[in-house]
Amino acid sequence: MITPEYCQLMARYNRWQNEELRKSLETLSEADLTAERGAFFGSIFKTVNHLLWGDTLWISRFDGGDCPVGTDLTKTDTTVMCKDLAEWSLARFQTDARFVNWAKSVSHIDLSGDLTWFSGSIQRDVSKPKGACIAHMFNHQTHHRGQVHAMLGAAGAPMYTTDLPFLPE
Repeated sequence: MITPEYCQLMARYNRWQNEELRKSLETLSEADLTAERGAFFGSIFKTVNHLLWGDTLWISRFDGGDCPVGTDLTKTDTTVMCKDLAEWSLARFQTDARFVNWAKSVSHIDLSGDLTWFSGSIQRDVSKPKGACIAHMFNHQTHHRGQVHAMLGAAGAPMYTTDLPFLPE
């Protein structure tokens, strides 16, 4: 279904897009970042926090590293991972490096078989093909960054290209 090359490409794309996102976020005031905008997670900042939380949780399932505190979604607010933009920017940079490092070392065998984990959202163990889970991980990033991109535009922040063909070499 997917290849190590796909993982490497998507990890690089993710890092690039999050860097562009950070630059745009830095142009907004704290009031603009935290304003309720009618999105699923409310504000721009809550949405980028959820995205960071989800990325940290998903990559931990593949690289065996640390996962975010509170993985029981019946008890966890996934929108409060970082208290401010500076803290988020550092955590985002570290997490993106983690994705790139994982992707550099992933092999075809790492992409086969099933991944089993306890899902806090449905309160039970889940087992799914690893390839589908990795594709979901990258798709989840794109989905929420798209939400943020729309909110940034509405807030008057600078826009940036999100087109994969324009990923710098």
